[in-house]
Amino acid sequence: MLLHAHSGFRYLVLLMGIVMIAYAAYGLMTKAEYGKQMRVLSAIFTGVLDLTVLLGFVNLFVGRGFYPQLGGHIVMMTLAAVLAHVIHGVMKRRPAEAQTFMPHLVGTLVVLVCIVGGILAIGRPIVG
Repeated sequence: MLLHAHSGFRYLVLLMGIVMIAYAAYGLMTKAEYGKQMRVLSAIFTGVLDLTVLLGFVNLFVGRGFYPQLGGHIVMMTLAAVLAHVIHGVMKRRPAEAQTFMPHLVGTLVVLVCIVGGILAIGRPIVG
């Protein structure tokens, strides 16, 4: 059950990542004011990613255990979670006039690349 929950949450993480990228790109293109919506989306994305990582670690310890390909998966997913937190935290602490959409756009792209790399490291399909 834990493995299915962990695997299923990847779709929510990927969806939220795409929503983040789309919202940040829209904000940049329209020169919209950075505000609460971006901070909320960032918090949701980071939270869903954290929950997925937590389920993964719980599954590692109570599930079927460690196998060699899992090392790359763990490294990539931990890196993705750390990057998501750094982006969210830095943007949250910046003064209002220094907050922009660009770190969310670029950072979320990098996070998604890490996630895709982590999924591929264990030989799973990205979707399907």
